[in-house]
Amino acid sequence: MKTTCYSTLFLYITLLSSTSFAADGLALAQKNNCLACHSVETKIVGPAFKDIASKYKNKPAALKSLMAKVKNGGGGVWGTIPMPPNPQVSPDEMKTMVTWILKQK
Repeated sequence: MKTTCYSTLFLYITLLSSTSFAADGLALAQKNNCLACHSVETKIVGPAFKDIASKYKNKPAALKSLMAKVKNGGGGVWGTIPMPPNPQVSPDEMKTMVTWILKQK
């Protein structure tokens, strides 16, 4: 019985933390005005977050590379319109947000 209770508790904690993580990632994208040009599902000015996740799936350097792109801006990968730099985003917020983006499906 104790094992079942611990397993259930672990499952609840895992679900709550992943839900919180998703909410944090989306909240940071909203806070930093990312949703002016991106959405989770469809291309607006920039690519959809799910398309970014698909393009960088199974690429070990993706997190570091995309964090640099968020911070410094860039262009040419998804079209001719460049992404502006976002130096105001803290490294911790950037990591949370980019990790969340890479988990989109």
